This record gives sequence, C-alpha cells and structure tokens, in this order.
Amino acid sequence: MSERTNKATSGQNVPKSPKSKFRAKSQQEQTAESKLRMEKRGEQLDKAKEKLAKQKPPKKPGPVKKAGRAAGATVHGYVHGKLYEVEHENVGTESAHRSELVGEAALRSTSRYVKKQIREHPAKAVQKAESRHIKATADYQYRATVEAHPEMQKGGAVSRYIQKQKIKRQYAKQAREAAKQTAKAAEKTAVTTEKLAARAVAFVKRHPVGVLLFLACFLLLVLMQSCMSSAVTIGNGVVGAIGASTYAAEDADLRGAEAAYCGLEAELQDYLDSYESTHDYDEYHFELDDIEHDPYVLLSIISAIHEGAWTVDEVQGTLQMLFEKQYILTETVVTERRYYLETDTWTDEEGNTHTDTYRVYYDYYICTVTLENFNLSHLPIYIMGEDQLSRYALYMSALGNRPDLFPSSPYVAKYTADPVEHEIPEAYLADETFAAILEEAEKYIGYPYVWGGYKPSTSFDCSGFVSYVYNQCGWDFGRLGAQGLYNISRRTSSPRPGDLVFFTGTYDTPGVSHVGIYVGDGWMLHCGDPIQYANLNTSYWQEHLYCYGRLP
Repeated sequence: MSERTNKATSGQNVPKSPKSKFRAKSQQEQTAESKLRMEKRGEQLDKAKEKLAKQKPPKKPGPVKKAGRAAGATVHGYVHGKLYEVEHENVGTESAHRSELVGEAALRSTSRYVKKQIREHPAKAVQKAESRHIKATADYQYRATVEAHPEMQKGGAVSRYIQKQKIKRQYAKQAREAAKQTAKAAEKTAVTTEKLAARAVAFVKRHPVGVLLFLACFLLLVLMQSCMSSAVTIGNGVVGAIGASTYAAEDADLRGAEAAYCGLEAELQDYLDSYESTHDYDEYHFELDDIEHDPYVLLSIISAIHEGAWTVDEVQGTLQMLFEKQYILTETVVTERRYYLETDTWTDEEGNTHTDTYRVYYDYYICTVTLENFNLSHLPIYIMGEDQLSRYALYMSALGNRPDLFPSSPYVAKYTADPVEHEIPEAYLADETFAAILEEAEKYIGYPYVWGGYKPSTSFDCSGFVSYVYNQCGWDFGRLGAQGLYNISRRTSSPRPGDLVFFTGTYDTPGVSHVGIYVGDGWMLHCGDPIQYANLNTSYWQEHLYCYGRLP
C-alpha cells in the first residue's frame, strides 16, 4: 500500500539537413545541358509546325487584326525575353514572370474557351512549343554569357531578390504601355503594317534560329546596360533594403552572442547530465527534448529587438529572456507512502519464543524531469510587435547578408539556393479563379517561414500564407489555422488546381498540421521554409499527406 503526494518545481528542434552526396554541376556542364535542351525544344517546335501545316487553314484575318497580332507578338516576345534573362540572373524571379503570364492568360481565357475546335489543337501545340523554345534559347544565351563573365552572378540573395521585384514591375509597366501605344498605331496604319508584317513573318520563317539568337544577344546587352544603370534608377532602394536586412552588429558581437547562448545551453546540459548525482531521490524519469537552436534565428531575433548596432553586453538580458522562454524545465516529485515488514522475535518468562511482524512506513520519492524545447523560431510572434516581426522576417530572408558566419546552419542552404522551379500548364491558367490565386501566391516565393506570420510585412506561416492569398482573391474567412482551413473545406478525391492539400504529423501538434495550395500534376505551392513549390510525390509528403479540400 502507498499514498502519493505531488511536489513540482519549474525552471528552466531544427533538424540538420543531410549533406548532398551528389557533386554540384559546373558552369560548363550547366551550359552544355542548356544547349541540348534548346536544341531538343527546337526539334519539338519543328515537329509541331509540320503537324500544323497539314491542317486546313482558318479564315484569313483582316488587315487591322493581322497588324495588331503582329505588333502584339513583338511586344510580348520582347518583354518576356528580357524577363527570362533576368530570371536566371536573380534568385526567385520566375515568380515575377509567372505573375505576368497569369495576368495575360486570364485576359485570353474567354477567347480560348470559344476556340476549342479540333483543328486548332495543333496551333496551340505550336504556341506552346514556341514559348518553350524561346525560354530554352534565352536560358542558353544567359548561361553562355555568365560562363564568359562570371561577375554577373555576384551579389547577395536579398539584393538580387529586391532587384528582381523592381525589374518585374518596371517591365510589366513597360509592356502595358507599349501594348496600348502599339494598338493605337496599328489601327491608324493597318494596310501598311499588314504588308510589313507579312514580310517580317516571312523573314522569321526563313531564319527562325537566327532571329532568336539575335534577340537573345540584343536583350542580354539591354540587360547588362539596365543592370549598370540600376544604380541610378533603383540603386537607393536596393542599397536601403540591403542595409535594412544586414546585421548591424560587429562580427565579434554576433559570434559572441551566439557563444553566450551556447554557454547557457551547455550549463543546462551539464545540470541534466549530473542530475542524479546532485539530487537525492529514490527513482528518476527523464523526458527531454534536444537542446539546440539555429544561430541565424537567434541573431535575427536579437537584431530585430535591438535596432542598430549592439554589443554582447547590451543583449545579455535578451539572451537570458529568450533562453528561459525556449527551454521549459519541469521537475515533478511524487511522494509515495510505502512500507516494509519487520519481524521481532522474543522469549517470554516461561521460555516460550514469540514472533511479531509489523509494518514500517517510509517515504519513497519519484522524480520526473521534463525539458520542452519550444523552438526558438516560434518565439517572435509572441514577443515582438509588428514592426519588429517585419525586421525579423527581413533578417531571416537574407540571413543578415552574412551566410558566411555560420555555414553549417541548415538555413544557409534553404535561403541561398535557387527556389524549386515548376511550370504551370497553360491549360490550367484558363481558369480565371486559379490564375488569380496563382498570381497572388507567386508574389511571395522566397519569403521566409515565420511562425504566426499572416501578411507580407510579417511574412507567413503555412496557414497564414494560404489564408492571405485566398482572402485577396474573393474569399473572406479571415485568418485561419491549418485545421480551421480543413474544417471549412469540402474533401475531394479529385483535386484540381486551386484546391488545398492538407498534411498531418509535420510537427508535434494534433490534427492537421500543414496546408498548401494544389497547382495540379502532383505539385503544390506552400509556405515551407521559404515559400516555394514542392513535389507531392516525394516520400516525405506522401508519408504526411492527409487529404485534399475545396473551399466553398
């Protein structure tokens, strides 16, 4: 038999990414692969044209329509050609170009819906093949130029990202204005333009590769000139953004703060390792999370809280506060009233021997030690205002522009590598609703994962990202978590682009733990770390996949 009483005292996981076993491809190998891809897509274009030539031609358009088409195609090719070159110079610029494509697709959707006759299918194939060929050609020309001029790839990830966004907006505006002016000019000079357009088309047909190469070279020159002049047009903004995303403290203080925090963790580890030898309990149970943190999360939090330069001495209080919030140590002591039997033997006056058995009670102490690592990256939303949270997100997106400080951090690979590329089929963009969702979502590719983040200024977590995108595209359900989004969705076994995809067990929480935007063909766009595309057919996502859902 035992009686139990409780006595408790309170005190005081970023997994490491595996190293790749594959050798990184050299610039020369990438250029060679790009050339082969260009040649392959050129062959595909030729086959598509041959198939189209066998079809009965449609009714010949009038001079005005023909002139407008020719002029529009010129503007489209010019703008997109430049954007494709910028895409490969700047990390994550594919999202900028994709947003423009989505807008164009939405404007053309009604026309495509009407023109679904069988005889027009080869024309669509040619259009797609031409687009892919232009992309491949521009990519090859870029890589060949970079191979000859490696200095083109210099610059931090954040500076490239910011420049990309500004260039995207600049070219999008140019495209809209050019299209307006071209349409007006075409209406006034329809007959003359028809003849010129016919000659131009004939020349392009005779020399397709030459024209593409000329345009690619021309646009590369324009791009180089644009990059050199960007110091005047957007330089101040870029410099300011780089400054805002750069740790202001000295290297010695940055490394000193990390060392001080590691010192606190070492003391905690020593305390736990020696716990049984320094305490006097009868029985011990340990339930311990790992003691670990990422240095960039720590320094980004400190830099967001302490504006400007700071020293180790100035942030000692902040370090202690963060440590106490990250590591929650609980020591619970249960006291059991136990007993053992004791026997006494004695002899009476008559010489008889007697034996008496009785209980001897004592206290038995059972100590359970629990350590919870709250995860340092989850703290900002609880301890920061919106301005500080915005600064934290900016620091994380750039790693303070100091990826060299802690190269072993898993964030270095996440935030310095190119985002995962994925091309959305043109047919999916005919859905205006999905096109709008994708356009909005792709604006934020490359944004860092911020626990509790719910808008661009603070960056996002998975559910905050999905909630924000859909609320910008006609829905009005506010900020919901992953489970909340699941609750308002209708489950579907036949997902289509624009539906949601839900997961469980991605971290230690009951119910649905992660959500992304399904974009078709087994892919999603989600707020991972950072926001990017992901292939759902990988073992990790298949293991955690729960279901697909459709918002009302």
